[in-house]
Amino acid sequence: MSVRRLAVASVLVVLASVPGRAQDVTPVITEGFVGAPLRAVWDAWTTLEGMRAWLTPKAEVDLRVGGLIRTNYRENEVLGDPGTIVYTITEVEPQRRLSFQITTPPQNFPFKTAVRQMTTTVYFAGVDERTTALRIVDAGFGVDEESQQMRAFFREGDAITLQRLQFHFRAVR
Repeated sequence: MSVRRLAVASVLVVLASVPGRAQDVTPVITEGFVGAPLRAVWDAWTTLEGMRAWLTPKAEVDLRVGGLIRTNYRENEVLGDPGTIVYTITEVEPQRRLSFQITTPPQNFPFKTAVRQMTTTVYFAGVDERTTALRIVDAGFGVDEESQQMRAFFREGDAITLQRLQFHFRAVR
């Protein structure tokens, strides 16, 4: 048996041993281009004014390792209410990378256990003076059903987030 066939057979044996369907624990990666300068895209993710302009009406940012980002997407609530999401920043490399973890999900978030293992890293790269490449990477998914459902949730949610950012900068022009 060739090495390739042996590798495929090994993968199939592992997948066959998992009850139900195969579970995907690979990171969710969402990539795209934003029609704005690198600095503007960075500020949209990392400043209060930037976040309020395209992402959420209520936000607070302490941009440093160990700092918090707090958001609330509900118009009728304030920061600290049940819909507030608290992220802890784990890495900051200005205009290149921002990493964070959800440390307090909103009260009705259905994946409260699985989210404790997940990290998000947003990579920023200037393509030219008017274009920024953005890459959002969510990692830390397990094989359990909650984690798999959360993976699907963030795959869709990150795509929507990127689209909203792209639309925001198209509208700003």
